[in-house]
Amino acid sequence: MKLSVNKLSETTISLIGLLVMVFAIFSIMIPGQFLTTVTFSSMAYQLPELGLLTLGMFIAILSGGLNLAIIATSNITAIFMAWLFVNLMPSDSGVALQLVWLVIALAGAFMIAIAIGALTGFFVSKIGIHPILVTLAVMTTVNGLGIWLTHGAAISNMPSTILFIGHSSIFGVPVSLLLFLAAAAALYLFLERTHYGKYVYMYGSNINATYFSGINTHKVTMYIYIISNLLCVLAGLVMMARFNSARMGYGESYLLLTVLAVILGGTDPFGGFGKVFDVVLALVTLQVISTGLNLMGVSQHFSLAMWGIALLSVLIYRFAKAKYGPKIKQKFKPENTSQTITQG
Repeated sequence: MKLSVNKLSETTISLIGLLVMVFAIFSIMIPGQFLTTVTFSSMAYQLPELGLLTLGMFIAILSGGLNLAIIATSNITAIFMAWLFVNLMPSDSGVALQLVWLVIALAGAFMIAIAIGALTGFFVSKIGIHPILVTLAVMTTVNGLGIWLTHGAAISNMPSTILFIGHSSIFGVPVSLLLFLAAAAALYLFLERTHYGKYVYMYGSNINATYFSGINTHKVTMYIYIISNLLCVLAGLVMMARFNSARMGYGESYLLLTVLAVILGGTDPFGGFGKVFDVVLALVTLQVISTGLNLMGVSQHFSLAMWGIALLSVLIYRFAKAKYGPKIKQKFKPENTSQTITQG
């Protein structure tokens, strides 16, 4: 697929410029540590779990909503899969049998995710409750249920097939990264090449106009939150594979980062506009910044505060641009200038 420079959006060009600048800064500040094979390998293994969660958040924000339950959903489905592997799968299972159990576990996890997504969509579309309140309630309920079922403990000792997903590579590319790229490509094709993908953009732009166009907005809402939660299942699988265990509480610090990546990627927080490619670029940029700060020994608490400030800054910039940008362009149009000179 060829990308012409002329066809690149302003957001894409800005993100590429930011990524190049970040690479240059860390290369100068920590020479000999940043531009190494170990550093790039570390980033490649860390990116997928955050990336899959971000894609789940992206489609929710694209619709003008939010999904605060992405991490709770990924953890509860990972716990379900881990419980199957530890308690039901024979301990002497070979690779073939482990793959069969993986398919069974994923099928069950997807059913749980679909149920959570359908319930969320029902309360948002049919009952009319705001997505923030619905997903907050779902997050609290799922977290409480998961902690009650596991007593807060982790389910450990995953089979070798699962560990392969989290720690192995194919032709030098981590399996988990390939899974993330495949999910991103599938979401891109859904949004850009299918009718329901177009409906998501329309839904986020103006739900009332979408409804009066004859589109079943209730069904679209269901699809949005179901797809968001299905992506969370894959994130839960990757986290379980990396940590060799599943537990409620894994990845809690990712919630802010997913929102930051989506907004930094140019997605309108009110919905209706956003591109998968730009969100992936924003993810890579944030991962590079996070890795660079870790190499410099910056405190994680300071990094968390920095992410919050960054999110606030991006939001202020976007709102200011949306509010004052058209006025500035209108003021400096050539015809306006000529009129002013003539009148003077």
